[in-house]
Amino acid sequence: MDLVTLHDVPLGRLLAIAGHVVGQRWNRYLAEEHGLTQAGMATLMTLARFGELPHRATAELCFVRPATLTGIVDTLERDGLVERRRDDADRRSVRLALTTAGRERVAALTTIIHSGRPLTSVDADPAKAAVIREFLLEVISLGEEPTLTTPESRPEAPPC
Repeated sequence: MDLVTLHDVPLGRLLAIAGHVVGQRWNRYLAEEHGLTQAGMATLMTLARFGELPHRATAELCFVRPATLTGIVDTLERDGLVERRRDDADRRSVRLALTTAGRERVAALTTIIHSGRPLTSVDADPAKAAVIREFLLEVISLGEEPTLTTPESRPEAPPC
């Protein structure tokens, strides 16, 4: 019996595996270098983009329930990155705001995200990176489309 190697795996499955591996690396990097979870980073980035927001609005923008956001904000507040403020107009409402340290953390993350540093030697080549980018954007744009291309519907590859 032959064992299947990654070279034998269909491209769609390979893409899923690659996404999982990159996601794990990113989460480990966030935790080790910035003391953040993915949810914590999303919260900081949301507040950086929209400014001070009510708790419920922040939860909606981060695609989590308000109760889930409470624990995330507890950690961010403990670490001095976010502060809770009572809304002067409605004392029952809590607004969330970045602290100076939170803004600094967002700036550091934004620099890394936009650095353009290649992940591999393949995407370090601009021509190859352009093909990879086009492929990934098309995969993403298809979203939840259940149809897959068939050999008959694919454009013919130019001869080598």
